[in-house]
Amino acid sequence: MYVREPTYEVSYMFKRILVPVDGSSHSIKALNVAIDFAKRYGSVIVALIVDDGTIGPTERIMETIASVSKKSGINVETKTVKLSPTSSIATSIVEEVLRGGYDLIVISARGKTVNPDLIIGSVALSVIVNVPVSVFVVR
Repeated sequence: MYVREPTYEVSYMFKRILVPVDGSSHSIKALNVAIDFAKRYGSVIVALIVDDGTIGPTERIMETIASVSKKSGINVETKTVKLSPTSSIATSIVEEVLRGGYDLIVISARGKTVNPDLIIGSVALSVIVNVPVSVFVVR
């Protein structure tokens, strides 16, 4: 019986992946999922840090991203955006998607949300509803 070789359509669909990272363990888990995509399909990963003034030093988050990147052997580009007083974290993520030509967002269902009863956070929900690209939610 003849079996065709795999075509890996995913490699054509998700060439450029955006991962919002706030330094939480949830967002680092999403970054690791994106890295797995990159290993398997050759995707380019951009980690986006939206500095809203509550996440602490962005350098610490950038070091974590660099460490995960180096450990995996996959290059992860990092972008930092300073949140304007008239914007929101979700809006900043959506704007980056529109500017950067991304094919996929890999986002954690929750970030630094304190309430463990929430299944999905407000930022993830707003991004899912408002972006024109596919979204992979990591729980």
